[in-house]
Amino acid sequence: MPEDAKHPELPRSLNLLDAASVVVGTVIGSAIFLAPGEVARSLPSRGLILLAWMLSGLLSFFGALAYAELGAMLPSTGGQYVYLRAAYGPLSAFLCGWTFFFVIQSGGIATLAVGFSIYLGYFVPLAPWASRAAAAGLIGILSWINFRGVRQGAAVQNLFTVLKLSGLALLIAAAFGAPPATRVAAPSVTFHPAAFGMAMVACLWAYEGWNMVSFVAGEVRQPRRNLPRALALGTGLVVLLYMLANVAYLRILPVAEIARTSRVAASAAERSLGHAGALLVALTILVSIVGATNGSILTAPRVYFAQALDGLFFRSVAAIHPKFQTPWVAIWLQAVWAALLALTDSYELLFSFVMFGAWLFYGLTVLGVVVLRRARPQAVRPYRMWGYPVTPLLFAATSFWLVINNFFTAPRPSLAGVAIIASGVPAYNRWRRGKLKIQVPV
Repeated sequence: MPEDAKHPELPRSLNLLDAASVVVGTVIGSAIFLAPGEVARSLPSRGLILLAWMLSGLLSFFGALAYAELGAMLPSTGGQYVYLRAAYGPLSAFLCGWTFFFVIQSGGIATLAVGFSIYLGYFVPLAPWASRAAAAGLIGILSWINFRGVRQGAAVQNLFTVLKLSGLALLIAAAFGAPPATRVAAPSVTFHPAAFGMAMVACLWAYEGWNMVSFVAGEVRQPRRNLPRALALGTGLVVLLYMLANVAYLRILPVAEIARTSRVAASAAERSLGHAGALLVALTILVSIVGATNGSILTAPRVYFAQALDGLFFRSVAAIHPKFQTPWVAIWLQAVWAALLALTDSYELLFSFVMFGAWLFYGLTVLGVVVLRRARPQAVRPYRMWGYPVTPLLFAATSFWLVINNFFTAPRPSLAGVAIIASGVPAYNRWRRGKLKIQVPV
């Protein structure tokens, strides 16, 4: 169905601050506190570590600029789904939404919720059943808030974004104020593309989520202006904070010590603030996880909502709540599936497929900028991507390289990811022919 077809619309209630907060709050979860250790294990060199974070941030920024052009051109609810549909047709868009629901977004929400329960146990000891209940409870509470209205969801997002930025800024400032680590002669490190690629995968995982504001493009006020600004401002701020955090870690911790621990931020905070630093890190990670989970719950259901409007998902998922003006069936369907994944630990298996599927669709979406420039040269583009065509082609090439590299480094999860994506083809064909008429109970 063409993207300009008349559909029921969600109200445009989100301003520039809300949209930028979605970007920042969804990206900054727990990874920046944990991933530096994995990067240091792959690259035992200060210079190479910072280079990996900088290049990953630059790549993510290029991706955000591409989504800014597409979002300003097609400011509709569903974002990435809508861009893929316009560039390649409904099948690719459907497979993206299919994978998002069953693996990428729902699995990501489950992973964040379980991470929340783990760090909650740092303050309140929890039995295994209580930990799982806390994970499912977080999903339920945040889904309830977002069901009650997009403004309520945005208010929670803004609050937790401010809190996590404050906590991260305090950690960075404390590290810069502490005595630096004793410098030792750095070992000679030979640049190895495979090791650098593994480090970049860890960095890109930390930058994951910058695309999700596109899902709510249909609810952003003045989207042709505010969506590009939100993507550029939000992603740019995250890149700056991540670089400062890594410089701070490297200032007070030797590279070898960073490589030995999975709790890099906690080690740095203990060095600069003592025992209170460890408490601050745990609290900041808790706050960050809540914000990232809320950002996913706020945005992802809009993809399934857009699919359902096209007749390519359960028809009830296209329902808009008459009072709260939210895609309420999509929100609760996602909540039930994500909570089930969290309760059964199935998220651990599914989430191993995420990087493969996510970066395949990121690459195709950004390449869509080139496709649509050629297919629709006369389309109104309030924003044009900087560096075109080099930047989108560079992003797409890197994305596909990551996908191919994943096949060699993790063949079984990659093949499983292909199987999950391919499983959507028969479902698409049945929905397309109108033979799948199952409705989610309302």
